[in-house]
Amino acid sequence: MATNRSRRLRKKLCVDEFQELGFEITLNYKEGLDLDAVSAFFERFMTEAIEGVGLGFIGSEDYGFVCLGKRGSVSAEQRAQVEAWLKKGHAELAGSTISPLIDVWYPENPVNA
Repeated sequence: MATNRSRRLRKKLCVDEFQELGFEITLNYKEGLDLDAVSAFFERFMTEAIEGVGLGFIGSEDYGFVCLGKRGSVSAEQRAQVEAWLKKGHAELAGSTISPLIDVWYPENPVNA
């Protein structure tokens, strides 16, 4: 595709100054945890850590992608808030992994400065 694109096309393609950022998250639950406990934790996670700071989540109870709930990018502060919430010591979790901010539409592209 041509690299000399109009502003309108760059916006439509979500590239250059219109790049949108998000991050991947993996949740590892403790061995032997029943399904009700996992569902209750995940519901709390969604309400407090994701929707509470204006984010959206795509995925399942153990892996997903976090992006902004509307058009735009997740900020480093929002990512840090989710990470801090997970580190509070929840009894259901054995661990969690959060990726650095990556391009939502083109994950293979580097993040613009």
